[in-house]
Amino acid sequence: MYGHIGTLIKLRTSTYMGIVLNPGSTSLATLEALWRNGTAATLSSESRPAIQAAADLVTKAASGDTAVYGINTGFGKLASLKIEPADTATLQRNLVLSHCCGVGEALDVATTRLMMILKLLSVGRGASGVRLATVDLIEVMLAQGVTPVVPVQGSVGASGDLAPLAHFAAALIGEGQSIYNGQTLATAEALARAGLEPITLSAKEGLGLINGTQFSTACALAGLFTVWRCAQASTVIAALSTDAIMGSTAPLNEAIHSLRGHPGQINVANAMRTILAGSEIRESHREGDTRVQDPYCIRCQPQVLGACLDLLQYAGQTLQIEANAVTDNPLVLVETEVIVSGGNFHAEPVAFAADQIAIALAEIGAIAQRRVALMVDPTLSFDLPPFLTPEPGLNSGYMIAEVTTAALMSENKHLANPCSTDSTPTSANQEDHVSMAAHAARRLQRMNANLANILGIELLCAVQGIEFRAPLKTSPVLAKVIAATRLRVASLEADRYLADDIAAAAALVTEGVLSEVADIDHLISNRLFTEPTS
Repeated sequence: MYGHIGTLIKLRTSTYMGIVLNPGSTSLATLEALWRNGTAATLSSESRPAIQAAADLVTKAASGDTAVYGINTGFGKLASLKIEPADTATLQRNLVLSHCCGVGEALDVATTRLMMILKLLSVGRGASGVRLATVDLIEVMLAQGVTPVVPVQGSVGASGDLAPLAHFAAALIGEGQSIYNGQTLATAEALARAGLEPITLSAKEGLGLINGTQFSTACALAGLFTVWRCAQASTVIAALSTDAIMGSTAPLNEAIHSLRGHPGQINVANAMRTILAGSEIRESHREGDTRVQDPYCIRCQPQVLGACLDLLQYAGQTLQIEANAVTDNPLVLVETEVIVSGGNFHAEPVAFAADQIAIALAEIGAIAQRRVALMVDPTLSFDLPPFLTPEPGLNSGYMIAEVTTAALMSENKHLANPCSTDSTPTSANQEDHVSMAAHAARRLQRMNANLANILGIELLCAVQGIEFRAPLKTSPVLAKVIAATRLRVASLEADRYLADDIAAAAALVTEGVLSEVADIDHLISNRLFTEPTS
């Protein structure tokens, strides 16, 4: 059994514990790898002295006569009530259990684990007063695969993500439910099966665990990682669609985008030029094409997708800072031996970032939907058959698939309305302005699923359209993309059950297959995953 602290520390230092985190300087690339791969994580040994120093200062304050919020007082509107030192543990336990008021479905395991890792990064800065024993238990739960069940509803994104984080903190004291080896169990049972024991919270620990923005930030990061992969795929699929309708590559001219200067626009145009290079389809209509200009959904792809990339990169910078931030309250300032109340738990930066991600996400889908509509319309597709079927009339082809993209696009537009502009007073008007960051971040999962389906349908239409251009060939890069697509989805010769095709195509988007096959990761990815500047 691993219940005693000595064994926890021994396990913590083993190679089984995965990636070593440096609080204050952990990159988006590291966080994405942890989220996607389920890798365990530990704080660096260099962070441990600061954690211990903060915990020692809290212990001293808890036994003193001076009222210090959250350590020897009540909480929120009850902060004027003094708590005796003998009741410290009870105070923290009661705090956690009383805040376990989350409702709704459970957060997925990958994002819950990311939330736990973000909490490690926050307390690892040495300003929260959480003990090393508590840090050790979180690390070993990650290593052993014990994941708290965290309901997704209940946070308004100020005074921290109180309800969701309370369900996480409850698992540390053996309460609530957790997932272990794919089973949902009472947490006490899950810990026991993993060879672990719950802890008793010390002064301020409950508050340090439930106060903070880690739920909202984890959800926003998961949304960012997913939409960035969709944006990569969209660059490839947009090139396919351009060739399918025999669109012009003149709008991709490097000089056009340099004159404007936006880095995302320049990046997308460069990527699309690279992807489309060598297309026989493109060369076949350079002369004698009666069309003067393509519709905006073809001609303005770098401008629209590039602007989305720039917005996502800005949101990523905000979330990278937040992921490395201390966001609980009060904060333990060890150097000056002061414990001071502040407002770092207010998740306004996260709410703004999530709103920006939602806007970019909706726009990527909106312009993709217009390309689908273009390809199925014989009056606009430059002689492709109606709805991309060899026998229109007898077959409907991609007629209703296009309708589905319109439905998903419209839903994402509604979901993209800002959440950060909303607020409602809570906690007897003590917490009278809140961020709604949890709402802003949670919707991104649904929006990303919609976007992946839109792009998946566009992929099917574009590949089908290019195949109708035979014997003319597309570019070598896009030929590889078509081959990868056809490994999962056959050409649509006659009407069939299409839902499975759409799901398979959407998976090509979310799994990163398209950008990998097209080898554009170095063109699109390197702008987001940079090291922190702090």
